[in-house]
Amino acid sequence: MSNFYTDNEDLRFHLNHPVMKRIVELKERNYSDKDTFDYAPVDFEDTMDSYEKVIEIVGDISANIIAPNAESVDHEGPKVVNGRVKYARGTQENYEALVKAGLFGMTLPRKYSGLNFAITPYVMAGEIISRADAGFANLWGLQDCAETLYEFADEDIKMKYLPRFNEGATAAMDLTEPDAGSDLQAVQLKAHFDEKLGTWILNGVKRFITNGDAEISLVLARSEENTSDGRGLSLFVYDKSHKSVTVRRLENKLGIKGSPTAELVFKNAPAELIGERRLGLIKYVMSLMNGARLGVGGQSVGISEAAYREAVKYANERQQFGKAIREFPAVYEMLSTMQARIRAIRSLLYETSRYVDLYKALEDISRDRTLTKEERTEMKDARKAADNLTPLLKMIASEYSNVIAYDSLQVHGGTGYMKDFPIERIYRDARITTIYEGTSQLQVVAAIKGVTTGAYMELVNSYLTQITNPQLGYLKRLISEMQTEYMDTVKFVIDSKDSEFLDFHARRMVEMAGNLVISGLMVMDSQRSDKYLNSADIFIKRARAENKQRAAYIETSDHKDIGIHKAEAGL
Repeated sequence: MSNFYTDNEDLRFHLNHPVMKRIVELKERNYSDKDTFDYAPVDFEDTMDSYEKVIEIVGDISANIIAPNAESVDHEGPKVVNGRVKYARGTQENYEALVKAGLFGMTLPRKYSGLNFAITPYVMAGEIISRADAGFANLWGLQDCAETLYEFADEDIKMKYLPRFNEGATAAMDLTEPDAGSDLQAVQLKAHFDEKLGTWILNGVKRFITNGDAEISLVLARSEENTSDGRGLSLFVYDKSHKSVTVRRLENKLGIKGSPTAELVFKNAPAELIGERRLGLIKYVMSLMNGARLGVGGQSVGISEAAYREAVKYANERQQFGKAIREFPAVYEMLSTMQARIRAIRSLLYETSRYVDLYKALEDISRDRTLTKEERTEMKDARKAADNLTPLLKMIASEYSNVIAYDSLQVHGGTGYMKDFPIERIYRDARITTIYEGTSQLQVVAAIKGVTTGAYMELVNSYLTQITNPQLGYLKRLISEMQTEYMDTVKFVIDSKDSEFLDFHARRMVEMAGNLVISGLMVMDSQRSDKYLNSADIFIKRARAENKQRAAYIETSDHKDIGIHKAEAGL
C-alpha cells in the first residue's frame, strides 16, 4: 500500500530539524503528562516517535482513502438538503477515517482529549492531506478553530467544546459577509445580549463560509451599537444543535468542490462570547487568520507536490519521437524547476511553523508561570519572525502552487486539459490559494513591514552565519550579492519619501526579500544534507535573475510611470 508520508523523504527531513528538540521540550513541559495519560511520551525520542507514527497514519489514510475519493468528490460535491449541508459520499468517508484514527484536535492539550502535538507535525499532516485532496484539506484545517478557543475562551467554554473536536465535531470560521470580504471591519451581523435568556443572540447573514454548516462555529459579529469599525466587533462560538442557522445556498465554485462554501442566515441564534468584547477582530480573528494562512501555505505545498508527481508520472510514460518526453531539455528543465520550487516553499513552510511553535509554546507556559528574561526574549524573537514569515509564506507558496500546477498541466499537453487526468482538478484547486485567507495583494501589505524595517535581512544574515561548509561558499556569495542589490533597491525606494512609489513597488520588493530568505534556507538545508544542493543551485540562480529584473525595473522608474499606469487603468 502506498503512503504519502513514507514516499517523501523531504517530510522526515523537515520533521527532524534540530530546532524540534527545543520545541518538544517546551511543548511537553518536562514530560509531566506521562503520569496522567498513558499515551503521553516520556522523553524527546518517544515524542518524535509518536509524531512519526501519527503522520504515517495520516499518510496511509491520505494515499488509500482520501486520494482515491478525490475525483468522485469533485464530481459529486456537497448539497443542501432542507437547509443543511450533506457532504459527498467520499468526503464523509474521509472524515470518518480520520476521526476513527483519533487525528482531530492534534495540537490540543491532553486534558481536552488532544494529542498535545506541536504545530509543525500538524502542518505536515495538512500538507499530506492537501496532496491527496486540497478541498478536503479545508475541512481538516478548520480544527484551527479549536486552537483559538483554547487560547482565548474561558475554561467553561473550553471544557464544553474542545473535547468534541477529537470526537469528530466539524468546525467553521464565520467571518465574511456579502459586503465584508477582505474588509472585515465592515461586518454587520448583529449580536445583542438578551437579559431574559441570559445569552448573546446573533442575527444576520454570512457568505463564502467554508464548511458553513459546521457543528462548532466561530462567528465575528457587531456587539457594540453605533460602531462601524473593528472596535465594535466581538467573537462568538455557536453550537449547531441550537438549529438557529440555515444554509441558504452553496456556491458553485471553480475548484475545491468537495469543500462546501455556504451562505448562512442567523435568526435569533444563541451564542457564547469568546474572551472580551471589542477584541473579536483586533485580536482573536487576527490570530485565527494567521493560523489559517499557515494552513494555506501547507495546502499550497501539498497541491504542488501532487501536481509535480503527476507531471513526472506522465513525462515518464509519454513517448514522443521514440523516447520518453522527460528526456527532452524543455521538459526536464520544467520538472527540475518544479522540484526546486517545491523544496523552496516547503523549507519556508516549516521554518515558519517552527517559529510559530516556539512562541506559542512559550506563550502557553506564561499562563502558568512567569517566563525568565531569556524566555521572554526567545518568545519575542520567535513571534517577530513568525509574523514576518507568515504573509511571505502565504503569498509565495500559493503563487508557486499555481505556477507548478500550470507547468504540470503543460507537461501533460492536450490530455491534461481533459477530465481523464487528475491534473485538471489539481489545476482548478490551486487557483483559490492566492485568494482566500487574504489575497496575495493583502499579504504584500502585511509583508512590506519586514522589508522597510530590515527584518527579512536579519533572518538572511542569521542563515549566512550558520553556513560553514566551504563547498557551499559559491551559493553563499551569490546570496550576499543578491543582498547588496536588494538593500540598494530598498534604499532607493525609501529615499524617495513617496508613499505611493513605495506601495507601487511593494510587491516587487517583497518578492525579492522572499527569494533571499528562501535562498538562505535552501543552503541551510544543503548543509544538513547534500541531497538538496542541486535544488538550491537551481533556485538561487533563478532567484538572482528574477531579483535583477525587479531591481532594474524599480531603479529605472519614477512617479511619471505610476501616472501612466493610473491613466491606463482609467484613474
